[in-house]
Amino acid sequence: VTNYDNYVTLFTDGACIGNPGPGGYGVILDEAGKRRELSGGFRRTTNNRMELMAAIVGLSELKQASKVRVFSDSTYVVNSMKLGWARKWRLNGYQKKKNPDLWDQLLSLADHHSVEFIWVEGHAGHPENERCDQLSVKAAQCRGLPADEFYENG
Repeated sequence: VTNYDNYVTLFTDGACIGNPGPGGYGVILDEAGKRRELSGGFRRTTNNRMELMAAIVGLSELKQASKVRVFSDSTYVVNSMKLGWARKWRLNGYQKKKNPDLWDQLLSLADHHSVEFIWVEGHAGHPENERCDQLSVKAAQCRGLPADEFYENG
């Protein structure tokens, strides 16, 4: 079953206290007018990993194939997906590319959905982007964060 009647909207952001350091992600998921906020973090990671994780977590919440718009202030995520770089990296086995575990997850999710990645300027007063920033920073500040296993042991 495919739901292409309406777009699902995801706003995403990642944050890191130090880079690397404790990191968090924040997501606003708007599905048929129902909004949910999601967040989480890791004890030692990078900002780029958290930007990727935000998109992965949001897309992972979708129960059926959907038409999705992902808004992110990360040119790393948006350009890599929009311009096809990440797909080329996957075809080449991610040779010397960082975060292959997360790129593989994001590409698999994007293959399941129809996803458009849209860049928004960060810290420019965009309400959903500002809220995702708050969620990601708060998550990064939590005590007892789990390990980002791939990053710490990769």
